Amino acid sequence: MSDLTLVIGNKASSSWSLRPWLALKRIGAPFLEITIPLRQPDTKAEILGYSPAGKVPVLIDGDLTVYDSLAILEYLAESFPEAGLWPDDRAARAIARSISAEMHSGFADLRKNMSMDVTDKHPGEGRTPETLNDIARITQVWRDARARFGADGPFLFGRFGVADAMYAPVCTRFDTYGVELDDVGQAYVTTILGLPEMREWYAAGAAEPWGALR
Repeated sequence: MSDLTLVIGNKASSSWSLRPWLALKRIGAPFLEITIPLRQPDTKAEILGYSPAGKVPVLIDGDLTVYDSLAILEYLAESFPEAGLWPDDRAARAIARSISAEMHSGFADLRKNMSMDVTDKHPGEGRTPETLNDIARITQVWRDARARFGADGPFLFGRFGVADAMYAPVCTRFDTYGVELDDVGQAYVTTILGLPEMREWYAAGAAEPWGALR
């Protein structure tokens, strides 16, 4: 594979950017990282220089441009099959794809009311009834995946994969807003946030001059 370039937004707040960045770091694939500050006067023009969709993240592999977090993760899974970003078992793989797609298209109230902010804590905020429903569904997803497919490791399907990359920003939200979780959910959040790659992301987010987007 040719050299990869990943174009991302602010680490403090860009949940979509975190997903492929974390996967690339976990599989040890070298890549050039370009950060475009979001919500700046020239943000849109800068992103359009890399992708016609005008949004981050963007993965550039030679003359190929792949955009959208889940599409990038699918591309990485195909490009680095030895990394095992999808489960080997067909049933587990189907469920992993289902819950990744659910994360991709759902949980709008959680996104709205508990925006990602790795630079601060906001305990007690954002707890609308709709957001609590999202939290309940997410923790159910985690319990089910761990119980059915997670016996071989601490991640949703045992080893780290696409589903974990998709839900990693949720773990940051639960930490930021002090969401009370059951034992399974708390153990999973602790696992994700304890990854050295996540600590690297947090440190870089705290060092950004733009602050969190809230």
